[in-house]
Amino acid sequence: MNIVLVTGGAGFIGSNYIRSLFSDASFSGKIINLDKLTYAGNLESLSEIEKNYVGTRYFFELADICDNEAVARIFKQYRPDTIINFAAESHVDRSIDGPLEFVHTNVMGTAVLLQNALELYRTLDEEQKANFRFHHVSTDEVYGSLGDEGFFLETTPYDPSSPYSASKASSDHLVRAWQHTFGLPVLITNCSNNYGSYQFPEKLIPLMILNCLEHKPLPVYGKGLNVRDWLYVTDHCEAITSVIRRGNPGQTYNIGGNNEIKNIDIVLTICQLLDELMPSAKLSSYQELITYVQDRPGHDLRYAIDASKIKNELGWSPKESFETGIRKTIAWYITNEEWWRNIQSKKYQQQRLGIGT
Repeated sequence: MNIVLVTGGAGFIGSNYIRSLFSDASFSGKIINLDKLTYAGNLESLSEIEKNYVGTRYFFELADICDNEAVARIFKQYRPDTIINFAAESHVDRSIDGPLEFVHTNVMGTAVLLQNALELYRTLDEEQKANFRFHHVSTDEVYGSLGDEGFFLETTPYDPSSPYSASKASSDHLVRAWQHTFGLPVLITNCSNNYGSYQFPEKLIPLMILNCLEHKPLPVYGKGLNVRDWLYVTDHCEAITSVIRRGNPGQTYNIGGNNEIKNIDIVLTICQLLDELMPSAKLSSYQELITYVQDRPGHDLRYAIDASKIKNELGWSPKESFETGIRKTIAWYITNEEWWRNIQSKKYQQQRLGIGT
């Protein structure tokens, strides 16, 4: 990993990944951040990186991964040896409101990146080819919904339920096709639900934290019984680096946090911790704000990942439990009010999305 192209690097996981790579003492290379800066892209999440590395080891390119001309120029200019594709429309609710944008970005954008990576790869000598990697970041949602038992394996058949998960499943298939057909050295990771600092507040955990802090209702879909596995974002970033450095090209690795939790229990935990860390002057407990609302259309019941492959083959396992990770996350949002207030003033005020009407 000498010249790393990170797509979607101004987003939640992408910005965390850039910070994690610069904090890795074994990394001495350069990072190119290619981001379209849609509603979820936020360069304020990388202000320290820009301050310390811009123009020497960090470079930002404002571009759309669907723009073949722009992507081709960036590949030609920087000649990355590692491409990590975080760029995606990623919120299920938004995919219900506007599915075509998800198909365009997640499917066509991935194809544009793959083709430009292949064209670069073909110009390399054998030693350079041996070190070249195209890493595609995907989701456990491509596997569909589980019952009360069982886990997603890397061999689990795809059965996506939403426009979002269907578009990500499509992009996964494209990545494998470029490997099987053209020999491009690719890697795919399918992760469970991420949480942590710098997450756009449309997602469950930051939404609930900010709604508590502002004494807004806490909307729980259905009865709150849907189950997700939760992965702290810095653990995810370290797993990706492990896969790129030690994973076998052509392989898929599931990344999970070993934290299966019902949505209602997530909300209750957030309320209890905020009751401790920032008690309300208006309420005896933030739990009084919980409001049950109409469920999301096609809401999958349960996701759960078996991450034994990455543990056994690459030696990776999560460092954070949900108890430690959620406490760190809540503390971050409390102490970084300016970051999320700026989002509220410009982009999103925690309104409900994806009702399907």
